Amino acid sequence: MIPKRSLGKTGVEVSCIGLGGEGVLRTFDQQTQAQAVIERALELGINYFESARAYSGSETYYGMSLGARRKDIFLASKSHDRSATGAKRHLETSLTNLKTDWLDLWQVHDVRSSSDLTQIFAPGGAIETFDWAKRTGRVRFVGITGHQNPAVVLEAMDLYEFDTVLMPVNAAEPAYRSFLSEVLTQAQRRGMGIIGMKVLCRGLGLRVPGYTTERPWIRYALAQDISTVVIGCDDPQQVKRNLEAATDKPMTAQERAAMESAVHRFARQLMYYK
Repeated sequence: MIPKRSLGKTGVEVSCIGLGGEGVLRTFDQQTQAQAVIERALELGINYFESARAYSGSETYYGMSLGARRKDIFLASKSHDRSATGAKRHLETSLTNLKTDWLDLWQVHDVRSSSDLTQIFAPGGAIETFDWAKRTGRVRFVGITGHQNPAVVLEAMDLYEFDTVLMPVNAAEPAYRSFLSEVLTQAQRRGMGIIGMKVLCRGLGLRVPGYTTERPWIRYALAQDISTVVIGCDDPQQVKRNLEAATDKPMTAQERAAMESAVHRFARQLMYYK
């Protein structure tokens, strides 16, 4: 059985590991391979599934695969458009591609700069559509994602009452402009659902001596006070390996400190996303 955790104050319980919309899902014309990954995640009991408008054919693959099981899972997507009209078009496209009438979570995608904040929160900005979508039931919850600048994400959290935050969670983070030290605490205080990404540093983490499998990276992430982690997968076998790591015991504080120390000299390379 996959352990479940509370998604902040939403009242929803989600599997501690979810399927991200990247990996083989961030492609076109790979339907057989993508559906095999989604099917394996469903078979293994994962109930958190995530995509984004920016992720190539990812939403369409989900739409082809979920069918009657849609009601049994927590489905999330994202929009990177900064205008209200553009975000609304994205929502309509996402719902069509995913073959659903609603999203459980819709996220303002990849907020990086003050310029992003100005556009999103200005009159006619994207937040108007996100808020409208929640009020009218098109989406249940609204979240924010960011992986470049913690200060910008914190400022956004002051401007709107987001339900969730999607942020990097890995052993390289403490070394530089850390989301773990800056955003995590504030999100906890607000009762937000905290979703970890960049857990494997796009696979670069698996090159660090002594940490060359998914297991320590996932155990490290799940030792943090977060709701779930999302990882894109290339094949069904990777889904299974990730799940096995997620059902192992989270790292102790001593293990985490040792991993952070080992990773430190590689940290800036691993944080390619900054």
